[in-house]
Amino acid sequence: MQKSLKPILERNMPSLQVSEINVQYGDVEVLREVTVEVPEQEIVSIVGANGAGKTTLLKSISGILRPISGEIWLFGERIDHLYPHQIVEKGLVRIPEGRKIFPTMSVLENLELGSYLSKAKAKRSESLEKILSLFPILKDRLGQAAGTLSGGEQQMLAIGRGLMSLPSVLMLDEPSLGLAPILVRQIFATVKEINQHGTTILMVEQNVFNALNMANEGYVLENGRVVLKGKSQDLLANEYIKESYLGL
Repeated sequence: MQKSLKPILERNMPSLQVSEINVQYGDVEVLREVTVEVPEQEIVSIVGANGAGKTTLLKSISGILRPISGEIWLFGERIDHLYPHQIVEKGLVRIPEGRKIFPTMSVLENLELGSYLSKAKAKRSESLEKILSLFPILKDRLGQAAGTLSGGEQQMLAIGRGLMSLPSVLMLDEPSLGLAPILVRQIFATVKEINQHGTTILMVEQNVFNALNMANEGYVLENGRVVLKGKSQDLLANEYIKESYLGL
């Protein structure tokens, strides 16, 4: 019998733990023995260049891809055998790269779709009020077709829709992609606020400085492997990070 990689339960056990997963697309190995821990109510950033495997990691955690080996645990329960909707029911939600909103549906309809779970549906009105407080501009767009929103507004909508599911762990895939610098700052500030209200955050980002600067801990992914990990401020001070990712 295969030995479980599940850690001994401790008070500070991570909300999410990825243990030595290997993931393939066909015969191509994309992730190699990747281990990531996301402590409860903290922000962890995964940084790296295009093709490093960041999106593959989030897809594997959310059940869209199945690791060929290794384990994934959420609040002490193994989830790498579950379907995506079952993982959402456990409290983990992914905001995909490119937003993936429903463009012909209204902003309100998009948000309401995020609360399809029974527990979330029961608190739909309360959640909607919180989302519109977090993203006031969406309040003026509720009846508007989502596809007519600006890129920044669509990212706000995608995050808001995810929050309507009442996640305990929120995963964001390249939230700053394609946004103007002022909107990037706004999105990152909002993510920080979401975390301060108790939601654990796992984020993958190409914007290395912003991603690490707001996080508690970080991981550097290169060619499907974790090559560096540690406290975010330590990584920002790392000479390799400065030279390879920050151009310093």
